[in-house]
Amino acid sequence: MTSKQQITQFLQQEFPQTKCQVIDVGHRSSKVKQTIGFDELRPGGTVSGPALMAIADVGLYVAILGEIGLVALAVTTNLSINFLRKPTANKAIIAECRLLKSGKTLIIGEVSLFSEGDVEPVAHVVGTYSIPPAKSI
Repeated sequence: MTSKQQITQFLQQEFPQTKCQVIDVGHRSSKVKQTIGFDELRPGGTVSGPALMAIADVGLYVAILGEIGLVALAVTTNLSINFLRKPTANKAIIAECRLLKSGKTLIIGEVSLFSEGDVEPVAHVVGTYSIPPAKSI
């Protein structure tokens, strides 16, 4: 399993634009956090859908890196989100992720997104990722 520190360093090098912070990486799981600022809000004082999708995507990517190692070319092939309730605009978003299936070419996972400190999720996400084939020598 790839460590939290290894994944954090990898994201800083390969994906420096992410605002997500890795909180935990476990067996087929991860937890990430993103502070919400002006750039993540939409009119009406709520966290935008694209921001929530991005946080979920990073969370699943972190769980995948923890499972299969530091594979930069693992890519999202599908992401489905259900918005459940309005996120709190002045609280960070927490993504709790778990992998449901880890195959040779596809990995499927789910994410529950929460406003930090709240027990009810603001969104539920399911994502599928394509894993590049190992290069043979």
